[in-house]
Amino acid sequence: MKILLEFILGVGLFGMVTSTIYAGLAMLAVRRFMRRRQNGSPPSSFEPRVSLLKPLHGAEPDLETHLATFFQQDYPNYELLFCARQMDDAGLVAARRVAARFPDVPVQFLSSGEPTVPNAKILSLERMAQAAKHGLLIISDSDVRVDSNYVREVVAPFRDTKVGAVTCLYRGVAAQGGLWSRIEAAAMSVEMSAGVLVADMLEGMKFALGPTMAIRRSCLQEIGGFLPMGDYCADDFLLGNWVAERGHTVVLSRHVIDHIVLHADFWPSMQHQARWMKSTRFSRPKGHLGTALTFSVPFGLLTAAALCGLQPPHWPALAAAALLWSIGTRMLLALAVSKSVVREKSAWASVLLYPVRDLLGILFWAASYCSRKVLWRKEIYLLEKGGRMRRVAR
Repeated sequence: MKILLEFILGVGLFGMVTSTIYAGLAMLAVRRFMRRRQNGSPPSSFEPRVSLLKPLHGAEPDLETHLATFFQQDYPNYELLFCARQMDDAGLVAARRVAARFPDVPVQFLSSGEPTVPNAKILSLERMAQAAKHGLLIISDSDVRVDSNYVREVVAPFRDTKVGAVTCLYRGVAAQGGLWSRIEAAAMSVEMSAGVLVADMLEGMKFALGPTMAIRRSCLQEIGGFLPMGDYCADDFLLGNWVAERGHTVVLSRHVIDHIVLHADFWPSMQHQARWMKSTRFSRPKGHLGTALTFSVPFGLLTAAALCGLQPPHWPALAAAALLWSIGTRMLLALAVSKSVVREKSAWASVLLYPVRDLLGILFWAASYCSRKVLWRKEIYLLEKGGRMRRVAR
């Protein structure tokens, strides 16, 4: 028993060291991002023509309110394109109602038909890309909300001709309230943002984030359009990765958008977060394996539990210190990211809930190795090598 407890103590201490190192890297990455934001160029007259592509699938809470923010851009030269499987899709119906309130904004409504590839969104993106009139394309999910300077700030990096794609961080917004929705929002705001900032600092952006992906049409043509991504779950990762592989720069914008959490209840939220983890496991297997060492609270608990069993001198104080350190580093990281980077209105919600998400995170990580099945849009898919997926019978 003693040998087992000593082994657990060793694992716990090792994990606390690695997670602390990661937290330090994340804090450096936050500082780097803030310097870039502060030293950024003032608003310029760079106003290339832009096509905004919005794939839709059914009705969502407050969809019309979110879509309206894209019609209210402080930008002169852009069009909006909406696409769903069928022209009578509830999402397209909502988009038409919103468009009627903004007759001065050019808009197109399209349909892609029944899906012929596992990732049905890709067909909508391909259909919109073919119909788009302009050379810069911004792809944005339906569950996001933006400020009036969104388009202007997203396209700004394209002034550099080496830039092939631009993507944005996002803050999670638990619009429907509820504990599980807020925990998922903390994961979006803190865990996702910290990971992206560290990756950008260490190796540069080699991927994009789904809520906003901007790309030059010429770069999209180089990678064969959207259709080659039709068999994959993580199309956002692939788009940025393929653009970077062809020698173009992928830029993380200084702009941050709202990503609305649509899953207020426990089980839907758990399924959504599990799909995130499984998708990452197959898209970036090596990086995903190392993710386990970035969590802090689980290793603090292991260390405290082992100390309680071994009872070395001063073990109560040591166990308490391990727990406080593991929780405290997560809270400090959450405060830095949520307040300074994504600028949440209620940063303290993320600060208090992020240690809970950190604990859950190791469980999602472990679960990602237990099954290859994911639930997406009420359909079950099997993930395969490289992130490909295929639909399976229920």
